[in-house]
Amino acid sequence: MLEVADVSKRFGTLEVLRGVSLSVAPGEVVVVIGPSGSGKTTLLRCINLLEDYERGTVTVDGDPIGYRLDRRAGQRVRMSEREIAAARENVGMVFQSFNLFPHMNALQNVMAAPVRVKGIPRARAEARARELLTMVGLSDKVAEYPVRLSGGQQQRVAIARALAMDPKIMLFDEVTSALDPELVGEVLAAMQQLARAGMTMVVVTHEMSFARDIADRIVFMDDGLVVEQGKPDQLLFSPATDRVRAFLKRYNDRYRI
Repeated sequence: MLEVADVSKRFGTLEVLRGVSLSVAPGEVVVVIGPSGSGKTTLLRCINLLEDYERGTVTVDGDPIGYRLDRRAGQRVRMSEREIAAARENVGMVFQSFNLFPHMNALQNVMAAPVRVKGIPRARAEARARELLTMVGLSDKVAEYPVRLSGGQQQRVAIARALAMDPKIMLFDEVTSALDPELVGEVLAAMQQLARAGMTMVVVTHEMSFARDIADRIVFMDDGLVVEQGKPDQLLFSPATDRVRAFLKRYNDRYRI
């Protein structure tokens, strides 16, 4: 479903991604962990072309996003903005901050993109939005505005809003990091429900227990590289590299997986 091939990204002289490659199968949940500054968030943003990148390609379900490879010329060719916008519709993304429209209630937030971007009739978009808000446990909050919702509720509206575009893959970037600890569980429960339903997901998180429980595979990144990847029990409890062992030891000194 997702193929990231040799993607590199610089911010000035700082090389944030150094030839990262990653494949994700349909229905697979891949959790990306690693220290701050390792390139995790930048990788997600490159997949959705929220950040441009200097080398490599990204495809979702076989369709390129951002660049396609011209085999005759032997180089990448940037796609048109219309093609990029169409390709992005296949990728849902949920951020650390909720980014809800403050002047719209929960139902309107979820309906907005299907109506405005895809041209879906309002009645059909509303029915789907209500269905998604029910799925994330907010059927009683459809008329509430963001200011009257808790952080966990706002994040669940953001998940429903991303799902309303019927993406082929969902990207989650530290979606619980801005929440109070007692609100984290409700968001993780919504994500677990998505995983059980077979949604392809790439999740950047520091929630190691969640990673252990939800992931089909865990990828460890450091210094712009994929250092190690494997099944949760293998990577979390029997890592093959010293770098991952050191990271997990520091984590376990503070928390418990």
